[in-house]
Formats: sequence, C-alpha cells, structure tokens
Amino acid sequence: MTGTTGTTGTSTITPRVIVTGSGPTGLLLAGDLATAGVPVTLLEKRPRKISNLSRAFVLHARTLEQLDARGLADDLEAVGQPLQQLRLFGRLTVDLAALPSRFNHLLVLPQYEVEKVLLRRAAEAGVDFRHETELTGLTQDADGVTVVVRGPEGRTEELRAAYVVGADGMRSAVREAVGQPFPGKSVIRSVVLADVKLAEEPPTLLTVNAVGDAFAFLAPFGDGYYRVIGWHRGRNVPDHEPLDLAEVKEITRLALGRDFGMHDARWMSRFHSDERQAPAYRVGRVFLAGDAAHVHTPAGGQGMNTGLQDAANLSWKLAAVVTGHADPELLDSYQGERHPVGKAVLRSSGGIVRLAMAKRPWTLAARAALTTVLNAVGPARRQVAAQVTGLGYAYAAPKGAHRLTGTRVPDVPLADGRRLYEALRGGRFVLITPEPYEGGPADRLAVARWASDRRTTVLVRPDGHVAWAADSADRSSVEATLARHLGPGA
Repeated sequence: MTGTTGTTGTSTITPRVIVTGSGPTGLLLAGDLATAGVPVTLLEKRPRKISNLSRAFVLHARTLEQLDARGLADDLEAVGQPLQQLRLFGRLTVDLAALPSRFNHLLVLPQYEVEKVLLRRAAEAGVDFRHETELTGLTQDADGVTVVVRGPEGRTEELRAAYVVGADGMRSAVREAVGQPFPGKSVIRSVVLADVKLAEEPPTLLTVNAVGDAFAFLAPFGDGYYRVIGWHRGRNVPDHEPLDLAEVKEITRLALGRDFGMHDARWMSRFHSDERQAPAYRVGRVFLAGDAAHVHTPAGGQGMNTGLQDAANLSWKLAAVVTGHADPELLDSYQGERHPVGKAVLRSSGGIVRLAMAKRPWTLAARAALTTVLNAVGPARRQVAAQVTGLGYAYAAPKGAHRLTGTRVPDVPLADGRRLYEALRGGRFVLITPEPYEGGPADRLAVARWASDRRTTVLVRPDGHVAWAADSADRSSVEATLARHLGPGA
C-alpha cells in the first residue's frame, strides 16, 4: 500500500479493510481477509519482530479446530506439547481426553509460536504490514472510515477503508477513537511474571496451585526457560514497584511447596489483571476484537483463544460483505454472537480465580463442595470442560430455525475421505447432503456427502457453525438457501 509522505498526506490507494494490532487476533483476521481476496492493511506500533515475552501459553480444542480449518493446526501440534488433564485447586481434575474433538487435549505452547504461524500465513496471503505505525485519529461516514496514522520518523498519513477492526489490545486506540467505554475493574493486583530456568523439572507439564495467600503457575517455553505467574495476597504493590527473583521464588514456594531451583531470570515484571468488556463490539463501520473488546483474568487460559475465535467469527462475514456476496446487515450478527461469549468467559475465568483466592472459611467450604461435586458428577465436569475449551458455545438461532442452527459442527468424516475441517479450508461454506448434489460457486462452497447414513442436509459456515439445516430438503430449498447465504451466483 502506498501513500504520500511528509507532514500530512492522503493515501493513493484505499485499503478495503484496516486491522490494527498484529497479535494473534489481528493476524488471523487479516490473513483470512487477504486469503478471501480482500485488500488488507495491518497497522502495528511495534517494530517488525516476534516478541518472546508471551502471556498466553495454551490453545484450546475449539481454537485448534479453527486453525485446522486454515491448515495450521498440525504445524502447531508439532511444536506444542499436548496435555489431557487440567488440575484445579489441587483436587479437581478435568479430563480432556473425552472431548468430542480431534483435539481432545490442551496444547501447551507460547503465544509467539502461534504468532509465527499466523504471520507467515498473512504475509503469504498479501497482507500489507505497516510496523512502527500508530493510529492517532479515526472518523467514519456512510461510505467508509478515514484513519490518521503516525509512522516511522513521525510522518503522518491518512488512510481510507471500508471497515476498520481494532485488535489492538486492552488500551485500544480504536476503541477510544469511537468512544466506547471499557467498564470493569481490576480483580487482582501485583501479579508477578518471570521467565526463569529451573534446576529441577516440574512433575507435570503445567504446574498450578493455590493456597489461601498465594497462587503460582509454571509453563515451559520449550527453550529451557519457564514462565512463572504468581500472586501473593500480602504484596499488593503498584505495577512499577521493583521485582527481584527472591520475591518470585518466595511466592512459588508458598503456592507450590518449592521453587524448583529458579535461576537466571531473563525478564521479570508485574501487572494487574482486569475484567472488562466493551458494551458494543461494533460502532458503525468499526469493530473490536480480542483484548480490545474484552479482557479477563488468565485463569483457564481463555484470553488468546477467545480473541482468535472472535476473528474467526468476524472475518468471513467481513469478506462476504466487502466482496459483495452478502448484505451489510450480516455484520450485525458479530455483536449478537460474540458479545455473549465474551461475557461468559469473563464469568468463568473470574469464577476460577475467585475460588483460587478463597480464604474465608465459607468460601473455602464452597470451593471444596464444588470440587467434590465436579469430580463425582460426569455431566457437570463435561460442561466445565466444554466451556473452558470453547466447544460448548452455540450461537442463537432465528425463531423457527432447525435445532442445529448456530451449533458447532464436529469434525465429521465425509464420503470423499476428507474431514469437514479440511473441506472448510479457503474460507468456504460446506454443504453436507445425504444424496449427491451439484451446484453453487466452487470458490466459496464445498459440497460433500455424509460418510454415514445420516439424512439431514446441513450448510456449515466458514467458522464451523451451522448456517442452515433441514431433516429433508429438495433441490429448490437447497438452492434458495445457498442464494440466501452465499449471495448472487449461488
């Protein structure tokens, strides 16, 4: 993307979509749009490099399914380490091996490994990257959005786009520019972070525990270093307060019983953990995704995952609208589908951290009772696993729609030997039928038959949720459905 230079200027080519923030959410979204043929400019304040200072360390099953639909999951599985059980509060075990997914585990790997894969895909798809470039102003009208950016050496420039997506984190400049509040509060303060080497290898891949006054979490980077996240009730100090390794070791000993011989810290910091959510994920032609739309505690490892799933929900809709295959009203569904999920994640992650921080006798008793019930009652434990892993979320369906509409479709085998999530690659819809069917635009629709004797006809959206289903359908109803969901030419 080119533009004039100097103190001010106007771009000579208008990008159709501008994405701000090159974290996982922004990279997935920009890569999806570019793959669909939509010109994309991605703005990032940081220099062009991948940071190894990751806060996120896990990919959940639903996120891995979304990455599988882009041909990326196997690459990440090759560098990550699978974990099939989650242990909470010392006694509660959540078994992931029974998840109804090809990815019946949690994949432990640092965020920067995810970013590497997504960056490569976005670059290959032709995303226009602008690093060291900061959004400083935004206005929108009926026809598009104008943003003012400050690039390297302080040069300013105006860019014009059909839509803008703010994936620029908790302190989102896009959210501030459209006047969206970010209500919420700090849940825990003075959480310590450190990247250290260990003299003793922990007994489990992820090590986590909480006592009355402290909790700690250990996860491997894979390069000999471990990330430590810890908190102590008695050390409620500002984020800028100096941190040394002795304090990190003390918190770890309190929570885990030992510090595993921590040494050679390459980085240490403090932060506070907030629970916040923007009331609107869409303001006119501007959208918010990931941490720009919602932030929550790190409990359950749901932050990066929720952002990636936001991107998967929004990208195909934006692509369909920008390329003229769908009415702009489709974009309204992003708020209706993703805002409730963000709210649920705030509630679940907040509940986990509050139980972990329990100190009063009645809260400790409640935690013990809940742990006992979940360990004993299979359906309740499966529900917890489904929510934490993202597999349990369905989107609201219109009144009178088939019972499957809005639900997530598992990675079912197809009659031609493919899996569903292989057929979804390229951002296509997939029509699964009991009998052969020919028709629809091949560049936007894959047609397949069930490998089983199932008789339901299902149209699967590019994000793996059911767009439409019928227990019996003739050709005319299928054609009408395709025209409605895929637009002219379907």
